[in-house]
Amino acid sequence: MKVILFLALSLSPLAQGRSTVTSCKGRCGETYNAQNSCHCNSKCPQYNNCCSDYSSLCGGGSGSTLPISDSELLSVSELLFSVDENKASPSQLTISPQTLIPNSETATQQDLSPRPLFSYVDKALFSRPTFSSFAALLDNYHRKTGVSEAFSPVQLQEQVTFLQAAISHTAVGQKLYNFLNSKKWYSSEAEFLQDLQMMWFGLYSRSSGQLDSSGFEHVFAGEIKGSKVSGFHNWIQFYLLEKQGLMNYYSHNFDGPWTGYPDVLGMQFNWDGFFKQVGSALIGSSPEFDLALYSLCYIARPGKQCRLSLGGKQLAIQTYTWDKSTYGDGKKYIASAYPVSP
Repeated sequence: MKVILFLALSLSPLAQGRSTVTSCKGRCGETYNAQNSCHCNSKCPQYNNCCSDYSSLCGGGSGSTLPISDSELLSVSELLFSVDENKASPSQLTISPQTLIPNSETATQQDLSPRPLFSYVDKALFSRPTFSSFAALLDNYHRKTGVSEAFSPVQLQEQVTFLQAAISHTAVGQKLYNFLNSKKWYSSEAEFLQDLQMMWFGLYSRSSGQLDSSGFEHVFAGEIKGSKVSGFHNWIQFYLLEKQGLMNYYSHNFDGPWTGYPDVLGMQFNWDGFFKQVGSALIGSSPEFDLALYSLCYIARPGKQCRLSLGGKQLAIQTYTWDKSTYGDGKKYIASAYPVSP
């Protein structure tokens, strides 16, 4: 009996100096420790030694939700809104929404607004680093799905330049990183930047098995799939195309409650021969603000509606995950992200 008792004690976790804690509560992203009986870092899925609640509490790199409460989302979105110094002021941007149509008529391909959507945009906005580096990315894509994308070294550097400008050199980017770092989702800014580059710019196939799409192309630059516009949820791209005579604004089916910028508009338009039934976008926001809100919602509420607050007014962002391919330790690319009608 003594021998059996001795063997049992010698094989127990406590006798071997191992922790008996089996939950990831408060441990997400922690440094590997061989004394732990299970683990809560990004490598544990690879080694099959995660704690049983790793996916639910830490995200697991597979599109699961990061443990951020609804009230925290409201608070951090208000914080990002308050520090967006690069957004357009009313004196820098004037829009002409013109015809408002009911949701039941959004499929009607009629130009009901004779004037352009953008009446005036101050060119000085595009001298700001995040605006100029964002605009440099927009000509890096073939807009039709089924046509393979390939980035040159210069284009890859443009991605890095934009992300560094948006995250490392703006209050919006720093506040977002600090929040996610406090949640143990990222241990360093370099890790955050690398993950943003993969989730937004990593290529996947929407058609014919070609690496023809990415989250950034779909959401910010816009795509043509079949005979219709797919994605396209960015005001800067809309303005630049309208300025070139390639964008014809038709109408809108909803307008946000904001009297300043950013505002939200649900638009019907024709992009050089292709129709978009509802292309919702933030209007007048800075590129870093769009990136921050969409990234926050994708990380916190992937594939769901994400409830935010901007200037005391509610906004919902809908995100979708790309489920057909992954990167890293099973992480999912962004399929889409856009504001939805309240």
